[in-house]
Amino acid sequence: MSQELIPIYLMPGMAASPLIFENIKLPEDIFEIYYLEWMLPIENESLSDYALRMTKKIKHDNIVLLGVSFGGVLVQEMSKHVKLRKLIIVSSVKSKNEMPIHMQLAKSTGAYKLLPTHLASKVDVLEKYAFGKNFTKRLKLYKKFLSVNDNRYLSWAIKHMVCWDQNKAPKGIIHVHGDNDAVFPIKNISDCITIPQGTHIMIINKFKWFNTHLARIILEN
Repeated sequence: MSQELIPIYLMPGMAASPLIFENIKLPEDIFEIYYLEWMLPIENESLSDYALRMTKKIKHDNIVLLGVSFGGVLVQEMSKHVKLRKLIIVSSVKSKNEMPIHMQLAKSTGAYKLLPTHLASKVDVLEKYAFGKNFTKRLKLYKKFLSVNDNRYLSWAIKHMVCWDQNKAPKGIIHVHGDNDAVFPIKNISDCITIPQGTHIMIINKFKWFNTHLARIILEN
């Protein structure tokens, strides 16, 4: 009898598409990969209710659930509603205590409400006026990996990232983090697998590390 494949569901970061996982490869005789995508939130929807709605896309039991950045926050909320084999977060946080001080201040002052999220839909306009090789390159990456540019979603996502109030990390969670993450600095992170020179987008540019180590991390007891 052939071995039943282990389902692994991958959740991208805020507004990103599953294309961020395009280079992630796992042994096909052991794993079967499924890609989750962001949905537009219902008006005034809580993060908990959104997570419950997202679990309706999961069609297996005893799954591996991996999320990147805000997707890492979402999968922790989803884990409260589904049976998991492993919960893994990448470039993310396990509680509000790991958030950088500017995010904590944004929560306490309400400054996150002032962000011009409507500009996210203007990427085509920005592209016409891009200057400099680095700016143009980043803009192309942004355009490639962005899946949701609806300002209602972005306002909702930023609010629930900044205002996430989890105090304690879920039992057994595995946290993979880069030591050069500018969004969630490593100095605020505890109990993680540290990737040297790993940035916030290391799921894209450090994919070889994940291809080498992820299967072992999942299969370890």
